[in-house]
Amino acid sequence: MTSTSLAASATTSRERTDADRLPSLTGLRWIAALLVFGFHAGTMRIIADPGPQAVVGEIFTLGLSGVQFFFILSGFVLVWSARPGASRRRFWRRRFAKIYPNHLVLWALAMLAMLWFADPIDPVAALENLLLVQAWDPRPGHFYSINNVSWSLSCELFFYLCLPLVLPTVRRARPWLLWAVVVAVPLLILALWPGQALVPESDRWWFTQVFPLVRSLEFWMGVAAAELMLRGRWRGPRLPMASLIFVLTWVAASQWIRAELWAALLSAAYVLVIAAAADADVHGRRSPLRSRTMVWLGEVSFAFYLVHVFVIMTILRLTGDWGTGLPGWWGPLSVIGFLLLTLGLAALLHRYVEQPMMRRLASPRSGRRSGAAPSASAEPGAHGLPRQRVSGGDPDPATSAESHRGVTHAP
Repeated sequence: MTSTSLAASATTSRERTDADRLPSLTGLRWIAALLVFGFHAGTMRIIADPGPQAVVGEIFTLGLSGVQFFFILSGFVLVWSARPGASRRRFWRRRFAKIYPNHLVLWALAMLAMLWFADPIDPVAALENLLLVQAWDPRPGHFYSINNVSWSLSCELFFYLCLPLVLPTVRRARPWLLWAVVVAVPLLILALWPGQALVPESDRWWFTQVFPLVRSLEFWMGVAAAELMLRGRWRGPRLPMASLIFVLTWVAASQWIRAELWAALLSAAYVLVIAAAADADVHGRRSPLRSRTMVWLGEVSFAFYLVHVFVIMTILRLTGDWGTGLPGWWGPLSVIGFLLLTLGLAALLHRYVEQPMMRRLASPRSGRRSGAAPSASAEPGAHGLPRQRVSGGDPDPATSAESHRGVTHAP
C-alpha cells in the first residue's frame, strides 16, 4: 500500500519531472480511447463474418466504460493541477479553448456529411449539439445527435462549470468525507439499476448512461481521490497490482458478472489504476504508461475519440457496407485500417486545430498565473504535496504540458 507524500526525501531530476507532469495519466488516456474504439468496432458492424465479429465483440464488451474512465480521470487531473488563486474565469476559458474548437470542426463535418447523404436534420438537435447541451435532452435523436460521441463533452462542460464552485469546499473537507465519496460512488452507480424504475421506460438509457448529473458521480470520485492524494492520505495498490486488479475485474465482469454490476466494479478498478499511475510518476517508479509512444498517443486521444465514429460511419456509408460490414478478411483488416486512419486524422486535428486554438484562445501563460481552478488553501502544498502540473487527461476526455501548463483532456 502506498502514500503519495512528497515531503520525504529529495527526488532525482527525473522524478521531479514526472511528478510535475504525471505522464502516465496521459498514457492512460489512450487506453481509455482505445476501449471506446473497440466497442464501436464491435457494435457498428464493420465485420460481416460472425466469427471475427464475435471475437471483437467479446474483447470489447465493456469498451463503452472507457468514457467512465475519462470522467474519473478528468476529475482527478483537474484537482491535481488546481492552483491557489487562479480565477474561475481563467479556468472556464481554458476548458472552453480545449474542447470547443475540435468539437466545432467535427460538428461542421458531420453536418456536411448529413447534407451529402440527404439525411434529415433536426434544427433543434443540431443547435443543442453545437452548444453542447444535448446531454440534457432525453428525447431520442437529441442526446446522440450529429457527431454522437460529443454527448460526453456536454457532460464534461457541466463538470467544468461546477468544479471551480465546489473546489473550495473539497479543499476544506475532512479526509473521511473524501473517502466516503470514493466508496459511495460505486454504490450509487449500483443503485441506479433499481432507481431507474422511477424514470419513464423510454428515458432509462438516457438517465443511466447520458444524464450529466448522474454521470458526474464518476467525476466527483476522481476529484475526491486526487484531493486525498494531494494530502498524502490516499492508500491504494501500486501500479502493477492496480493493473492486475483492473484486468481481472475486466475479465470477470465480461465473462461471469451480471451487466448491472459492471459500471460499479469498473469505477473502483479505474480509480485504483489512475491513482497508482499518478503515484508511480510522483515517486519515480517504473511505468510503461509514460513511454514516449504512449504519451504521444494520449496527447492525440481527445481528437481520436471525437473523430473515430464519424470516420467509420462515413466510409462505410460511402462504400455501401453500412449495416452489413465487410466480408472475409476485409472485415478485420478494415478495423485495423480504421484505427490507423483515425489516428492519422486525429494527429492532424491535434496539430492544426487543437494546439493552435489553445494558444490563441487560452489566456497567456505565465508561471505566476498558471492554474486550472481556485483553491481554498492558503499556500501551495498545504495538503502535503506541492501543486502539480499535469499532462494527464479528462473525456473530454485539456491539453499537453507544453500547451496548457498542466491539464489535459480526454473523452
